[in-house]
Amino acid sequence: MESPDQRPFSGAQWTISAAGHEAVIVEVGGGLRTYRHDGVDVVDGYQTDEVCPGCTGQVLAPWPNRIRDGRYSFGGRAHQLALTEPERHVAIHGLVNWVPWQLLEQSADAVTVGYDLPPQLGYPWPLRLRSRWSVDADGLRAEHEVTNIGAELAPFGFSVHPYLQLPGVAVDDLVLRLPTRSRVVVDGRLLPVGVTPVAGTEYDWTSPRRIGAAVLDSCFGEVIRDADGGSSVSLSAPDGSTGVSVWADAEFGWWQVFTGDALTGERHRRSVAIEPMTCPPDAFRSGKDLLTLKPATTWRGAWGIRPGA
Repeated sequence: MESPDQRPFSGAQWTISAAGHEAVIVEVGGGLRTYRHDGVDVVDGYQTDEVCPGCTGQVLAPWPNRIRDGRYSFGGRAHQLALTEPERHVAIHGLVNWVPWQLLEQSADAVTVGYDLPPQLGYPWPLRLRSRWSVDADGLRAEHEVTNIGAELAPFGFSVHPYLQLPGVAVDDLVLRLPTRSRVVVDGRLLPVGVTPVAGTEYDWTSPRRIGAAVLDSCFGEVIRDADGGSSVSLSAPDGSTGVSVWADAEFGWWQVFTGDALTGERHRRSVAIEPMTCPPDAFRSGKDLLTLKPATTWRGAWGIRPGA
């Protein structure tokens, strides 16, 4: 029997692999700890004896990003969430990223995990979450389901938080393509105060160009969608020799890009978080693209990572 100090900080580890792709999904948060292709780390993950840093690979629900003062109203009732980022006096990144998820199905190339979120102070709606992670020759794919198992309409938002990297390429030298037409303007607490077009500004990456010295912890909207309704954000080496893209289906209309400047130590500006989001920050207060789940209804969304130039 293993001693308590031998148990991984992120709980049980479930490895999936196929066609040179390998990922590790974890019990704590039900998220992505590592993903590599042909032995090269595509995501900037973390070790088994490490507390997940910077929300790396986490699932963010029932809201992504920040809620001002943790306070909002819905259905005529006021709610107060715990302030999980107290230095900014906000509630950040939902309620499921530090809880133990259960293994539901497992095969060599796929794993399904789940968590039933109980009604609680600040969010009194029970939800059933399911995530299926898989790998194949195209890369990593994640399919998420969230079901309202309560009797009332529930407010809801969803995101994930992978950090991407290319071997030997500094963040400044990464060439970013970001198919969005607007940017959320934030205050000193990183809370939205407006939206502005990116055209003609330093925040326009609709045509690929280097990140350079840009410091990003920014949400972008008005997504330029592909023919299938989805969109993708890509990073590539300056010479085009290597690259990686994050794609998301039509459920995701916002992208958060974070260059890791607020992280400390060796993780400082080492990789770029590219986060598909269903709504912008503070959507519980603004109502902007806030999803509402009727009782017994299920939201479904999918996203993934494709390595390659």
